[in-house]
Amino acid sequence: MTTAGAPFAQIVVGVDGSEASIEALRQAQRLAVPLGAKVLANAYWDYPQVYSGYMMMGIEGFEERAGQILDETIRTAFGDETPSNVISNLVRGHPRESLIEASRNAGMIVVGRRGHGGFGGLLLGSVSSALVAHAHCPVLVVHTPEQRPEAS
Repeated sequence: MTTAGAPFAQIVVGVDGSEASIEALRQAQRLAVPLGAKVLANAYWDYPQVYSGYMMMGIEGFEERAGQILDETIRTAFGDETPSNVISNLVRGHPRESLIEASRNAGMIVVGRRGHGGFGGLLLGSVSSALVAHAHCPVLVVHTPEQRPEAS
């Protein structure tokens, strides 16, 4: 769902600190400027499922580390001057489900082709594949410059 007259009022970017998510953030910013859109840089975190419902000693810092990764990613993408239309957002939840939900109110979702985790041979990561199949808005899957397929 978008605001009338502003189809791309908000571009949501999934950020995990990977080179692909850094490039996704840069590309989202490049698209946002001429569209007059905000860029919502979302980093997702949650407690591992084995710890749901109870806390154990030594199991802490997930939210803090995700916040550090978010800050580092934005700094890597833009240097010390974060563009005024980029908003950082730390979200508790799994990236796949949370980004699909965020797509309900976004003009576009931008993600890297593959983030942290997964298997090297996959063409798309599990999050980007799920978004392409289930998002409620357009999805842009970004390759890092070294990963762009060569023209045949």
